[in-house]
Amino acid sequence: GSVVASYPYDDSPTHKPTGVYSKSADDEVFRYLAKAYASNHPIMKTGTPNCPGEEGETFQDGITNGAQWYDVEGGMQDYNYVWADCFEITLELSCCKYPPTSELEQEWENNRDSLLAFIEKV
Repeated sequence: GSVVASYPYDDSPTHKPTGVYSKSADDEVFRYLAKAYASNHPIMKTGTPNCPGEEGETFQDGITNGAQWYDVEGGMQDYNYVWADCFEITLELSCCKYPPTSELEQEWENNRDSLLAFIEKV
């Protein structure tokens, strides 16, 4: 996990594991929606999630093009965009896949304003 808003494409023509910006026709819209979420999240907006084992990982403005982060061939985000005209972003909300119950209230607080901002934009 991480704390970042990722947008299409997740797959790239070269299938290099990482570092290839795979721009969609609606790149500006996807960046706008991802940034709307990230800029309202106290950790995501810093671009430095500081996840254990990935302390040096950074994301400018808390967002990333999926394939630039890591290539995913055949992912649902790309499939739904290409074949169903659905505009989806992927929200990585925590370094931990299953946060302890004691952290859930804080996770809600971290994401509430982001969710509302995202809903307003959509």
